[in-house]
Amino acid sequence: MAAGSCVYKLLPLLRGRFCSGTSSGATRSAVRAFSRTNIRSQLPRAGGAGAVNALTGEVDRFGGVTVNLEAAGLPADISDSLFGRLLRESLVQWKAEGKVAVWLRVPISLSRCAAAASAHGFTFHHARHHHAVLALWLGDGESRLPGFATHQVGVAGAVVDESNGKVLVVQDRNKTKNAWKFPGGLSDPGENIGATAVREVLEETGVRSEFRSLLSVRQQHDHPGAFGMSDMYVICRLSPLTYDIHFCTQECLRCDWLDLADLAHTDDTTPITSRVAKLLLHGLERGFDHVDLTMEELPAVYSGKFYQLYHRRLPPTRER
Repeated sequence: MAAGSCVYKLLPLLRGRFCSGTSSGATRSAVRAFSRTNIRSQLPRAGGAGAVNALTGEVDRFGGVTVNLEAAGLPADISDSLFGRLLRESLVQWKAEGKVAVWLRVPISLSRCAAAASAHGFTFHHARHHHAVLALWLGDGESRLPGFATHQVGVAGAVVDESNGKVLVVQDRNKTKNAWKFPGGLSDPGENIGATAVREVLEETGVRSEFRSLLSVRQQHDHPGAFGMSDMYVICRLSPLTYDIHFCTQECLRCDWLDLADLAHTDDTTPITSRVAKLLLHGLERGFDHVDLTMEELPAVYSGKFYQLYHRRLPPTRER
């Protein structure tokens, strides 16, 4: 016999036992208690009889909890109403534990759970590929949850041949103005900007190179094609390891080694490319230590992982 159908068979008995008007509250309490048992009976059990996997997740250092529904052991066909009741009980527990926020990672296969979560105040925070993340602030006052990423990061590589003062440039095929610029593209998640510059130069021009320094950072808002995000555009200085050009004809109309002096003063380029070309000329004449922001890896305090810090190199006496 299905557990859900038992409720309806028990109702006449419950009504008979609590038939007076003053006892209707006891009837509802008995039904609610049976309903909670019914919910738990449909959830996977672990660790022996009576053990129930409630909604649990990883607690972060800010006092929030992240629940991955894909790994929660929920039935594949769980209904939105059943999940909503389970979530309601879980929220009561999290509030009692003093949690300040809940993050729900919802795979597409369980997208119906997002609708149930919205009934409890959850809102979409972001979505990527095959899952969405919903968030709910449980702390006092207005929500202090951080927003999702607001910027995309574009990286270009200025590959400078110091032996002759030339730099590698391209003209994009799909631009309204065919101006000379440094080869580049968007950085992938988890990719260091130096690695992006080296990769993009190789993909667009066929020239292999190595990272030397950071030269400039541009910030722009309402960037076309950025889906409402702001844009960070970083230009790195690279040194060539090869010199033969085999450029990508799908992305580039032209590719060449140009004199930095010509690139710095031609009208056939962009303002930022012209400015960085002048910066590179200054580096060739006075030394790149006057223009470079070099990279140093340092350990992060909280995670123990390493991050990249870009700055002008300190004098040896200051580095100690």
